[in-house]
Parts: sequence; structure tokens; C-alpha cells
Amino acid sequence: MEKNKETMTIGALSKISGIGIQTIRYYERKGLLKPVTRKSSGYRVFNWDSYKSLRFLKHAQELGFSLSEIKDLLRLRANKKSSCVDVQSRANKHLKGVEEKIAQLGMIREVLSELIQKCRSREVDDACPILDCFEKMEDSHGPR
Repeated sequence: MEKNKETMTIGALSKISGIGIQTIRYYERKGLLKPVTRKSSGYRVFNWDSYKSLRFLKHAQELGFSLSEIKDLLRLRANKKSSCVDVQSRANKHLKGVEEKIAQLGMIREVLSELIQKCRSREVDDACPILDCFEKMEDSHGPR
């Protein structure tokens, strides 16, 4: 029997994909994955394309794409008229976000390194510079 014609239960799909049943159900609720059909008993029936969609989803997640971005990518993947330019545009936008996060993490690293160094060079009776810094930081959200 051909792989694309084979059907499987959610349990079998979970087993071959390494993705938990609850996660697969969650993806279904979010519109990221659809069963091919349901049996009269209500059981979901999936096929090999379902497995390939799950793999696609996991690989996109590993690259940091959000579920809504992945839903958009899956839509583009299913539409044979979509161009690579459409996908590239989304990838460029995502890359820009990744670069912004990297820059932000670099700043956080510098601040933490400075605070740790201040901690090492403090006198025994001095207050902890890290705790002092956290207390003096501006609250960007205002009082709660």
C-alpha cells in the first residue's frame, strides 16, 4: 500500500512523529492540522500528508516561527500558486525579529556581566549590587 493512501489513528501519528496526542489535538484546534476524516466512532483519521505537515510544523518551530506564522506558511505550502517570494518575505521578517532578539540578549549579557563583576569586587559588608540594581530599575509598567 502506498504511504500517501495509508491512514492512521492519532495514536499511530503520535508514535511515528514523536509528538504527543494532546499536542496533535491542540494543533488541530488551532487549525494547523486537519484529520483526513473521522470514523463513525468519532476517532480522527490521519494520513502520510498529516505526518509531513507535523514535521514541517516542528521544523518551523525549531527555527522560532510562532504558530500563527506557521499557519500562514502551511497555507502558502498548500497553495501551489504561492511564490517563493511570498515565503521569503515572511522569512525575512522573521529573521529581522531574530536579529533584534540577539541584539537585546547581547545588551542583557553585558549588564549581567557588569553586575556579576561588581558583586565579585564588593566589600563583605556592602549590599549586593545585583539586588540594588533590580530595586533601582525603572518600572516600565507602573504600579500594580
